[in-house]
Amino acid sequence: MFGTTELIVIALVIFVLFGASSIPRFAKSLGQAKGEFEKGVKDGKAQDKAKPAEKAAPKKRASKAAAAKKKE
Repeated sequence: MFGTTELIVIALVIFVLFGASSIPRFAKSLGQAKGEFEKGVKDGKAQDKAKPAEKAAPKKRASKAAAAKKKE
């Protein structure tokens, strides 16, 4: 992946481009986004565990053509 030297250079470039005042705001929004993502993953796993019967036997839907054939 990246070595220590590359990460330091990337951090310095970000510091120069965005300035010291915007870095804490960026870090805060990045942390909030990570938290929301983890919460969504947790909720998705909980929903998957709560509804195993629907996955085992999905509902069948009749098409319009099949319904027309039955009427004849």
